[in-house]
Amino acid sequence: MATGFGIGFAPLAPGTAGTLVGIPLYWALAAMPWPLWLITLLAFTALAWYVADQAERLFGRKDAPCIVIDEIAGLQWTLFLITPTALHVVLGFILFRFFDILKPFPARRFQDRLPGGLGVVGDDFAAGIWGNLVLQILTRSWGI
Repeated sequence: MATGFGIGFAPLAPGTAGTLVGIPLYWALAAMPWPLWLITLLAFTALAWYVADQAERLFGRKDAPCIVIDEIAGLQWTLFLITPTALHVVLGFILFRFFDILKPFPARRFQDRLPGGLGVVGDDFAAGIWGNLVLQILTRSWGI
């Protein structure tokens, strides 16, 4: 699970590849009523935290590049409550990757200061929230 069922071992850009794995999950979650979607997303994020924590121990390395469950979870936060269209998925993917790489406050702090799986998932959670805020503005203000 930590490696996105193996996609985290991609030789180039495993985080980007892992984010792609999150797209089908989004399509499934977006079909749920929003309260159930939120509960499921919270549960998945908690699972990602646990799995990433165990994977760090297994791989013997902090936030090993092959651990991509954090990207899968982070993308879900970017796309939460966003209407499922191809354009929204593409924009959400780009925004999430942008914020995951940039690591605006508090993402870098989460990554650097939180222990184990919490730090692995925390920065992607923050990037996902940043992505969601921008995507909400784009969809609501600009009608995209």
